[in-house]
Amino acid sequence: MTQTAWSQIEDRAVINGRITSNTSDLDGVYVVNAQTELMATTDVSGAFSIAAKPGEMLVFSSIQFKENRVLLTKENFSDLNFTVKLNMVMHQLQEVVVRNYSGINAVSLGIIPGDQKKYTEAERKLHTATALNPTANAGTMAGGSISADPLLNFFSGRTAMLKKEVAVEKKELFMKMLERMFSIDHFVNRLKIPLEYVKGFEYYAVDNDKFTVILNSKNKTSTEFLLGELAVKYKEIIERENK
Repeated sequence: MTQTAWSQIEDRAVINGRITSNTSDLDGVYVVNAQTELMATTDVSGAFSIAAKPGEMLVFSSIQFKENRVLLTKENFSDLNFTVKLNMVMHQLQEVVVRNYSGINAVSLGIIPGDQKKYTEAERKLHTATALNPTANAGTMAGGSISADPLLNFFSGRTAMLKKEVAVEKKELFMKMLERMFSIDHFVNRLKIPLEYVKGFEYYAVDNDKFTVILNSKNKTSTEFLLGELAVKYKEIIERENK
């Protein structure tokens, strides 16, 4: 029995090859001789070596690849570029459900009250810079003390700067509302504002406090009526400047 087993091994030669696939993860693929049950594994480049002979079958198996069986021929042993193509296992989902969670926010979850005032970014900065904090330094003085930050911001000019940022931010918001409500064609053909003056007229309009109140109410009829009055005044300004 020992002589028979030794002769079977002597009849075989080491075959060198390489696996290929559409992935770079080629390490650890099992290569099994189905007749002798000898086993080898591929390295990071997909290369392998195993004892076999023509007529025997090599089985290539791995979790990420479909099993592949190759019946060896004499040519495989002399082929310096002996390669075996492996296909990856594709896991197909049976059903994909897309849910709309746009209604979920901090208010709907009860994290913050629904009637809480909402601040823009510039308003938040101004509120933080000017809010007095009676709990500041409470550990160092009896009954606590007032934070000095608002006073420092006031004297340094930071408060004035932040107020200007809030004003500019509000004007930009009103500008966007105005442009969404009326097209360029409305300004040029309906209000007779020259095209090159349209942007200037928009700034002129949102600088009017009465107009921004009407604009913010989103009443298009009232907004259009007041916009017409402002257009008449703005065209008079243009005429005076061009004289």
